[in-house]
Amino acid sequence: MQSNKHHLLLFLLLFSGITSTFGQENKVVTLPIKAIKDSIVAPKDFSEIATKPKTEADTVKIDSTNKKKPLLLDNIKYNARDYVKLSQKDQKIYLYNNAVIQYQDTELRAGVIIMDYIKNEVYAGRIKDSLGNYTQLPYFKQGDNIVRPDSIRFNFDTQKALIWNSRTEQQASLGALGGDAMKVYAEITKKENDSVYFLSKGRLTTSKDTVNPDYYILVNRAKFVPKKKVIAGFSNMYIADVPTPIALPFAYFPMSQGRTGGILFPTFGNIPDRGYFLQNGGYYLPIGEYADLELTGDLYTNGSYGLNSRSLYVKRYKFRGGFNLQYQNLVTSQKGFDDYSRSTNYNIQWNHSQDQKSSPNSRFSASVNLGSSQYFRNSLRTQDLSNTQNNTLSSSISYSKTFPEYPSVNLSLTATHRQLTSETATGDNIDMTLPTLQASMERIFPFAKRDGIKKGIIQNINFQYDVNAQNTLTTNDEDFLTGRMFDNARIGARHRIPISTNFKIAKYFSVTMGGTYEDLWVLETFDRSFDEVNNRTVVNDTVNGFDRFNRYNFNASIGTTLYGRVNFKEDSKIQVIRHVARPSLSYGYTPSFDQFYEDLLDSNGELTYDRSGQLRRYTRFEGTLNGVPSLNMSNSLSFSLANTIEAKVRSRDTTETEPKKIQLLRNLNFSTGYNINADSLKLSPVSFTGGTSILNNRMAINFGGSLDPYAIDNNGTRINTLNAKNGGSLFRLTNARANLSYSLSNKDFEKKKEDDKEDDEENKYDYSAASGGRTDDLFGDADFMQNGRQGFGEEEEEEERETTFYSNKIPWDLRLAYTVSYSNPNRQNTISSNSLMFSGNIELTPKWKVGASSGYDFTNQGFSVTQLRFQRELGSFNLRFNWTPFGLYERWDFFIGISSSMLQDLKWDKQSRR
Repeated sequence: MQSNKHHLLLFLLLFSGITSTFGQENKVVTLPIKAIKDSIVAPKDFSEIATKPKTEADTVKIDSTNKKKPLLLDNIKYNARDYVKLSQKDQKIYLYNNAVIQYQDTELRAGVIIMDYIKNEVYAGRIKDSLGNYTQLPYFKQGDNIVRPDSIRFNFDTQKALIWNSRTEQQASLGALGGDAMKVYAEITKKENDSVYFLSKGRLTTSKDTVNPDYYILVNRAKFVPKKKVIAGFSNMYIADVPTPIALPFAYFPMSQGRTGGILFPTFGNIPDRGYFLQNGGYYLPIGEYADLELTGDLYTNGSYGLNSRSLYVKRYKFRGGFNLQYQNLVTSQKGFDDYSRSTNYNIQWNHSQDQKSSPNSRFSASVNLGSSQYFRNSLRTQDLSNTQNNTLSSSISYSKTFPEYPSVNLSLTATHRQLTSETATGDNIDMTLPTLQASMERIFPFAKRDGIKKGIIQNINFQYDVNAQNTLTTNDEDFLTGRMFDNARIGARHRIPISTNFKIAKYFSVTMGGTYEDLWVLETFDRSFDEVNNRTVVNDTVNGFDRFNRYNFNASIGTTLYGRVNFKEDSKIQVIRHVARPSLSYGYTPSFDQFYEDLLDSNGELTYDRSGQLRRYTRFEGTLNGVPSLNMSNSLSFSLANTIEAKVRSRDTTETEPKKIQLLRNLNFSTGYNINADSLKLSPVSFTGGTSILNNRMAINFGGSLDPYAIDNNGTRINTLNAKNGGSLFRLTNARANLSYSLSNKDFEKKKEDDKEDDEENKYDYSAASGGRTDDLFGDADFMQNGRQGFGEEEEEEERETTFYSNKIPWDLRLAYTVSYSNPNRQNTISSNSLMFSGNIELTPKWKVGASSGYDFTNQGFSVTQLRFQRELGSFNLRFNWTPFGLYERWDFFIGISSSMLQDLKWDKQSRR
């Protein structure tokens, strides 16, 4: 009854409908509260109120003479763990320990809260624990704005507040930059309204520690608009509480949600061959909701300059991609000098990927990397260093469409580009297809039910249809992207219908039989004649117009699988070794299509003969896109043998009941052929390839080569005599190659849980190259000095790194790659290439990381690109130093700057080149 009575009186007291929750126990505490100039004054000793017996005077009465009515528009909900006291005399409510007040979109939590229900004002402050430490700092939330001060005074009517030692965090929702946040601390903050705050003695930082930040920008007075901006007067940057010379009479700090445009400040420095420079300065511009644009430039005092444009776009569940366009005007030396030269460089990159769920039956993708062949070798940009060792640029743009109705049809349209960029590449070094049309129909079994099991030679008869039409061209750097590059274009189409069937003989032999019919179309052919003076065939005339020829062949193969097994004793570590061999014998027949050949005449219209007296013939289709019809009948056999060797070994883990399977030889393949109709040299060289992994799959070994059964004469020409009959071995090793790659880290020596092992399998090191570049760092780190902004899109969770010291565990990793090739077709017996590359990193401490990459060419006796890397995390700063100590690309690069992308223009960037 007592509790209900109190609730009824409270309801009568607070006309606006304030509700209250009383604490269940009263404690005697002393509350020291910072004195403030306010009409709300906290009691000196809560024990006077807490221990005072409740009398009739404590009953809340409504003063009818009080003319002022509260302006609260909604219910106020409040409670506290230890103490709730209504004082009619003071017209205040006192809440102590985990006090909470909620009103509309405003929430206030603190150790102690005092509310004046006549003035509609509250005061909130901290409390001391038993050790004398301040705890339960106020938490003030209004809408999406959150402030954590030492104390606060707030008026519900005017929405104004006075805040002491406020701390607030402004998150920057910039897509991939979404992890950054600006922390704002001020000794005194005046809240004018929902969108304007005035700060006195404010500190701005992105450091995680707001109490003792690594750095901060001190502003005496500032206007703060949450989630939009801070406009400050005199601003000075402090590092470790020490003022720096970096100061401005006034400053503007954008804090807008989402992407906003702004100036990108350049880096400066000098290099000997081009002088002083400003690099990567420009402007960042958002374009709508799904794209952005970054325009930057480089300027050198010797006249060189560069223009860069980068755009990223993304639409969730639809697509994502980006453009990167770079143009450079390169000036060497000075005008008037003999070594003065001027050239241009450009590079175009475009990547686009489509979400598979957006359109299951159609897909568009692009991966473009094209430009000047010497772009990366002559680039003004330091981050292009690692790409100097790439010898090709490649591109592909494709669109595919599937029509699922039976029989389903797949249609694709693809444009490709391949460009040689090595220093030795000369002449026509660019190959393109603009475009390639590919269409194929699914396999059809005319003599079997679609949903039934196919048995026998008849039911397994099947055929397909596909067409491939291309427009190909070959050009060079000078004619590339001009009308002249189409002068040598070749256009053609190939229609193909393969027919096959398969069946078994004696249960263990699989037989496949079939044939292929092809119809080839071209839009131009060539009439030829023989030049007696130069003893060569020349083109007399190019005949434009549609023409065609056909060809067909027959093939059959038989194969089986053989198993070999060696069992060992039960107590042996190796329990079983199994050898799997898959031999296959194939036969192929292609008739002669001499109907498409004509006699080769000389300039006088007479027949011509070669040295052996054979009549010279030619086909008008020579030089067209899809080759020529065969003049000679082909009748050949081919043999292949694929091998794998596996072993089962006893596991070191005694709890394991099953043996562990390991691969001793992942593959060992042999192949050769025999031409039945050939007059001589009927046997083809034996090609072999193989590969395996050792050292717990940390080292991959791949090898291959060719063995020739025929001997050679003194001129190095193959003769129709077996090498064994010529006094040699059974085969001549004409060429061989081998490469080894080895990856090792400190984690390989640690015991792993099963979950960790599965993660390692999913995240194995990938040596593949993307857009013509390497993903490893064997030729240096390509990301260093990357000034461009990161893309926007889906946010990625940042892994929290442990910052404790490493005791005796130092993370490290090492990668090695060795390649060697041997050439001996004419008894030259030479090692054509022999090189070793390595790269490694060591984390000396959680914040210190050093690395190196280099290589040595044993054939040419020289080092490849060598780079030493040093990186230091300085809390809120990053320090990086890269050094290429010698060689063509000798240089060093130094960078120190704020890690947060919000203030990434606060940096010092120094570069030097030879």
